[in-house]
Amino acid sequence: MTFLGTDRVEVLRFPAGDGDGVVRYATLGMSAQPMSDPTAVLADPVKGPRAELILSVRGGLADTDKVLRPLAVLAASPQVEGVVVMPGASLDVGGPLWPGAPFTAVLVAEPGGLVPDLELPDPMDPVRFLPLLPMTPNEAAWKRVHGAQALQERWLNRGTDLRDPLRATVALD
Repeated sequence: MTFLGTDRVEVLRFPAGDGDGVVRYATLGMSAQPMSDPTAVLADPVKGPRAELILSVRGGLADTDKVLRPLAVLAASPQVEGVVVMPGASLDVGGPLWPGAPFTAVLVAEPGGLVPDLELPDPMDPVRFLPLLPMTPNEAAWKRVHGAQALQERWLNRGTDLRDPLRATVALD
């Protein structure tokens, strides 16, 4: 997909290969330009953080292939809105990630678990592959108050299956 004034962003879909029926969606093109501080007078065309986004969900339970456009929009946000996407950030798409999805936002998780950083020649920063964790509106609101780490701990302590495309909001009491 292309957005006015941005480079092309593609979203690739592939099976995780783990036998769980997990499908991964990965952006391609977000890292073509480094992300820059929106308050900077001039953006450095070479140096700055670079990233691609990865979403993993259990396939066949929902029409998750409709997530392609929302992921492309999120991947274009650094160029369109001057956003620097980094771990702990919330990204909201303003509607369901796919038809019938209980999720309207994602939490950007720490890189390195699924795909290692891709080193680039100096002076460019490496490309980081950032996992996205779907959040319901209630979880997103709770995260704004308590922080990303607290939400991730709550998910972990409650045994939340973050790859379930139909999961309910984790108990936030």
